[in-house]
Amino acid sequence: MLNFKRFISALAGLLIACATFSATAAEVSVAVAANFTAPMKAIADGFEKSTGHKVSLAFGATGKFYTQIRNGAPFDIFLSADDETPARLERENAIVPGSRFTYAIGKLALWSATPGYVDKSGTILSRAPFRHIAVASPKLAPYGAAAFETMSKLGVLDTIKPRIVQGENISQTYQFAATGNAELGFVALSQIYHNGKLTSGSAWIVPANLYSPIRQDAVILARGADNPAATALMKYLRSKKARAIMRSYGYDL
Repeated sequence: MLNFKRFISALAGLLIACATFSATAAEVSVAVAANFTAPMKAIADGFEKSTGHKVSLAFGATGKFYTQIRNGAPFDIFLSADDETPARLERENAIVPGSRFTYAIGKLALWSATPGYVDKSGTILSRAPFRHIAVASPKLAPYGAAAFETMSKLGVLDTIKPRIVQGENISQTYQFAATGNAELGFVALSQIYHNGKLTSGSAWIVPANLYSPIRQDAVILARGADNPAATALMKYLRSKKARAIMRSYGYDL
């Protein structure tokens, strides 16, 4: 009888804890720059398991997200591919004051789905034995702007420009190269790299001195000001677990 009473008491405590956990759980809607797709999916999974909050993710081009946010898109958090767009939103009083911080520093890579096609010093750009090269829109995607800056500094932009196949965002650019619609493309390192090695094909990791630093900032948007899940996710992005995931995809912190 005593053991049965203890069981009932423990069960009641568990039900109360579950009810409390459920009552405090919330959902956060996050606009995520396309380059951060894989790490953010992993981070969101860990966050949901550790907090009980739910995460709704949308992936796309930073420039397009800016327009959507200014037109009232229902996002609580914005993880940008640059620091300029969040700073602009801050100047326009569209974010929670003091919420902006750099969560990662991105890296650019020249990649082909074909092993051995891209040499490790990027000389393929000057030899130009390819018909098409995929590059993200420099107006919408910071990685596209970095790619154009790189080609300009190398003195090959004028030669390569007629061969460029332009993607709306870095995910579309990757798809162009992955499917063979372009023999190679400028992509985010995180799309082709995990745990210290390339996941496929061949690549040249572009030296950081060939393009402006890709500082990726996160902000809580005005809509998420009173959302506990938004505050919790921003805190989680700074955690050791989240940072380890980012490093595993090649980001600097």
